[in-house]
Amino acid sequence: MVKAFLPPLVVLDPLLTSWLIEDIGRGDRATQGLEGETKRLAKAQWVAKQSGVICGLPIASRIFQLLDRKVDFCAVVAEGEFCDQGEIVAKIQGNVEPLLMGERVALNLAMRLSGVATLTRQYVDAIADLPAKLVDTRKTTPGLRLLEKYATQVGGGINHRFGLDDAAMIKDNHIAAAGGISAAVSQIRSFIPYPLTIEVETSNLEEVEKALEQKVDIIMLDNMSIEMMQTAVKMIRQQDRKVNIEASGNVTLETIRQIATTGVDYISSSAPITRSTWLDLSMNLELIKA
Repeated sequence: MVKAFLPPLVVLDPLLTSWLIEDIGRGDRATQGLEGETKRLAKAQWVAKQSGVICGLPIASRIFQLLDRKVDFCAVVAEGEFCDQGEIVAKIQGNVEPLLMGERVALNLAMRLSGVATLTRQYVDAIADLPAKLVDTRKTTPGLRLLEKYATQVGGGINHRFGLDDAAMIKDNHIAAAGGISAAVSQIRSFIPYPLTIEVETSNLEEVEKALEQKVDIIMLDNMSIEMMQTAVKMIRQQDRKVNIEASGNVTLETIRQIATTGVDYISSSAPITRSTWLDLSMNLELIKA
């Protein structure tokens, strides 16, 4: 299973703080309107309203901590673990104000990330007995890339590049702008720093041959038929066994296994992020009697 890593707090905290500010605005009118009640101690439970893979609990815990360091957030379901409908996911204890003020942001993020992790797990399970690995893409929600890619890892997938500076990925429009694969690779190779990799997107066997001639690190087989993909994999393996082969395009739960059987190393898909639905979670709060 892939090891999932969250960014350090120096990166994470500004994001969470900005989302809290967006939600709280000039103040939580309802909660703060309770006056003395907001300082009373309460306990709450997060309950799963549907089954799925849980993701985002460390993030939720940090949100409450940013509002009040005395809040105790205890995960009942481990990060990346499957939970059933009606199962208690987490238990929280603290003053009423931070619990209510942080509730929506914390739940929103956990529901969104759990949805991504749940669908990712389905894709990963579909090819679990084959060598090919599922990787994500840069098709992410603006502002949420770090966390959505974290959810991909929690679901068992592998991260592709996080940004344009992670690797030189030469796509069809780069090739068109340069006048061909050879020209594009030559120009870009002289520009990028060591040890960045070069990946070239190909859509037919002629382009695969051009990419092989340029000794690139990764060749992407984009929107190819299964038959063409099989031929391309055989061609690449015969000429350069060090090249990583990535398949992309039209990847669904129905097609991913057939794609994996062609012998590619990686299958990239935006679907686990772009087509996932939120996993419904709710919070139930009650006062602790003095």
